[in-house]
Amino acid sequence: MTASPSDSLQELAALPIGMFDSGMGGLTVLHECLVQLPGEHFAYVGDTARFPYGEKSPDELGLFSRQITAFLETVPVKLIVVACYSATSAALPALQERFETPIIGVVMPGARAAVETSRYRKIGVLATEATVASGAYPRAIHSLDSGAEVVQQACPGLVDFIEAGDVASQALADAVRGFTEPLKAQRPDVVILGCTHYPLIAPMLQRFLGRDVTLINPAAEIAREVEAMLLRQGLERPGDAMGSYRFYTTGDVERFRDTGARFLQMPLTRVRALPLERLAELVAP
Repeated sequence: MTASPSDSLQELAALPIGMFDSGMGGLTVLHECLVQLPGEHFAYVGDTARFPYGEKSPDELGLFSRQITAFLETVPVKLIVVACYSATSAALPALQERFETPIIGVVMPGARAAVETSRYRKIGVLATEATVASGAYPRAIHSLDSGAEVVQQACPGLVDFIEAGDVASQALADAVRGFTEPLKAQRPDVVILGCTHYPLIAPMLQRFLGRDVTLINPAAEIAREVEAMLLRQGLERPGDAMGSYRFYTTGDVERFRDTGARFLQMPLTRVRALPLERLAELVAP
């Protein structure tokens, strides 16, 4: 007996949502999704063996993103969130063209929130070197408001502090001061946290930028966009049962489990190793 279209749609809706990042930072996006979409299953890949992405070339980011997206399609998943600004900036259009699974990036939701929030149309962006070099945020913001002024500040090395669990040291504070001072001098009224790691040091960033600056954490906006896409496509998971979440890491499993729990603010019990050799089999370098 051939399955009806409605049966196929129900089977698809029951699948998890895939998500990936260079390491732990994307867990801030996953946290918002777990809060806003408690009934959905999630499968998260942290590419910690190749962390950080912010220092990688566009070609490397494209390859890594294709490999992980190909893996998530084997899980399988019904939707993929590229929970990394560097990967989104370098690879999102190519991923959407190449793969059948719907794919959402993290740049546009934050850009939209910044444009809607800014009173003076002067928007700052704190991001990795790769994201700043890509020009993804100015393009996204200007597609929504061509007259907005965008000031970007690259923050090389900042994710290394946060990934290591350092969110309060003097060395971190000195680094944050050095990155925020030139941005603050441009007097933006809104600043986008253009890296999934940065929300974990939002209080420190707020202190150095000043209380008159509104920080935009795109994670909540991304979760809302995921929900909207599921509703548009009729892919929301049926029933009222709580969803589950599982993790894959290309690096050390125990370290991912321990450090990831601080990022997610929930236990990480289902963590599996994902060897780089497995990714290379799916999409060769």
